[in-house]
Amino acid sequence: MKTSVDLAGLFPRLEEIPAAYRLPTLVVQDEYLCGGELRRWTGPFNEVVSPVCEPDEAGAPPSPRVIGRTPSLGADEALEVLAAAVKAWDLGRGAWPTTPVEARIRCVEEFVRRMRERREEVVRLLMWEIGKSLPDASKEFDRTVDYIRDTIEALKELDRASSRFTIEQGIAAQVRRAPLGVVLCMGPFNYPLNETFTTLIPALIMGNPVVFKPPRLGALLHAPLLSAFRDAFPPGVVGSIHGDGRTVVSPLVASGKVDVLALIGTSAAADAIRKLHPRPHRLRCVLGLEAKNPAIVLGDADLDNAVSECVLGALSFNGQRCTAIKIVFVHESVADEFTSRLAATVEALKPGMPWDPGAQVTPLPEPGKAGRLAALVADAVRKGARVANPSGGATAASLFFPAVVSGVTSEMKLYHEEQFGPVVPVVTFRSVDEPIRAIAESDYGQQVALFGRDPEALARLIDPLVNQVCRVNLNTQCQRGPDAFPFTGRKDSAEGTLSVTDALRVFTIRSLVAARQTPANTRILNDVLRNRRSSFLSTDFLF
Repeated sequence: MKTSVDLAGLFPRLEEIPAAYRLPTLVVQDEYLCGGELRRWTGPFNEVVSPVCEPDEAGAPPSPRVIGRTPSLGADEALEVLAAAVKAWDLGRGAWPTTPVEARIRCVEEFVRRMRERREEVVRLLMWEIGKSLPDASKEFDRTVDYIRDTIEALKELDRASSRFTIEQGIAAQVRRAPLGVVLCMGPFNYPLNETFTTLIPALIMGNPVVFKPPRLGALLHAPLLSAFRDAFPPGVVGSIHGDGRTVVSPLVASGKVDVLALIGTSAAADAIRKLHPRPHRLRCVLGLEAKNPAIVLGDADLDNAVSECVLGALSFNGQRCTAIKIVFVHESVADEFTSRLAATVEALKPGMPWDPGAQVTPLPEPGKAGRLAALVADAVRKGARVANPSGGATAASLFFPAVVSGVTSEMKLYHEEQFGPVVPVVTFRSVDEPIRAIAESDYGQQVALFGRDPEALARLIDPLVNQVCRVNLNTQCQRGPDAFPFTGRKDSAEGTLSVTDALRVFTIRSLVAARQTPANTRILNDVLRNRRSSFLSTDFLF
């Protein structure tokens, strides 16, 4: 593939990397968190390989660069971490699930304080482990801190609304949200900090002990935070497991002692894990899964805006987002002009290393990903599509220059499969019924982006689309945020809803204490409230 950029030449020698972003020769994580202790691990390790490859002085292709090691725990160690969490739960009688909301908030605030002290280290590891650009890595850390703070405020508001009694038909009751039990949290590699914490933190702050497994790609960056978890929370409330999923996750779920599975990943993984539980109807699942989010560009769309938003939506962090625009349907009246503008804009994107100023195309962390993307593009071209930008599909080791593929049809894999990478398929349509039918027949139903100017035409699309996807974006890219908005999906795209407030609800269940209004019951309730004998039954107001 002809390209104006020497992709292989972008990989730096060690001395060419700015000192502020270099790593020690090898970053070794030799601890895991169990029962409030950082336990030393002396068993086997997994190598951490960076997508920032190492150039070969002899002219050979760049080679993977080993940057660290993480523990490869066994089933016994994983079950020990689970046992500590089960002990912390103690049939709902443990110190954490019965701790007052205000005290749980203080623990989370202490964790945030300690977490912020490790910002520079975590941001650096985000760049090295998953190839995230410096601005995006910094944003992921800061957004996570903001998410935790917003969660605290949302919990205060929720608790205030629950701090009063309701009286109906002579029965007084207080309704609050109660924790569910032990939560297993598993985050994705593309947002290994933020999306892990968008389930872990709400589960924790609502009184659930949590066992979390960092993603295989992006595991090392959690190591600096283990001591913060240890110091901020009581023993057993947070535990970490590391290593092969089949080895450490399977026995936990098969034990039947996990009450909630919080997974952001693939539906295949979610199905396999859920089947392991001996009583699957007792396993609450909170799942963020695949998506093939489409954009629909109507004939009257503002093409400058449509191109800009589609590039951002399709190629931010190399398109490695479940919320990315994965396919673009364009009306035939503007297809040529839109595709030409899109190709030119993509061609102008700057490739580079994560710390390079202005880098918009960075190395892909998944081994062999560039080859799999090239195969999808080749399949489409073989069946009649074409790559519209000159550098599209150019590769060098872990770098893959984004490809705009026009003329895509339903006979091509790229039409149906989630590419999860920097390839933008463009489909031409004559009638808007064509993309509507494609969305309805898709296995996925997360979001859609609509581009057009006619309010009547857009309204006719909105009404059927909200019954197929969970978010319709008008003249705007698909995205998760703001975090106050619901984040979920239909069909194979999600189970449960995540947002700052929704996540507090999804990891809890409404419970109540009710009593008939008799003099004896009134005396009991007044005594419990006045002497603060219960953390659940309370009228305290959080400020």
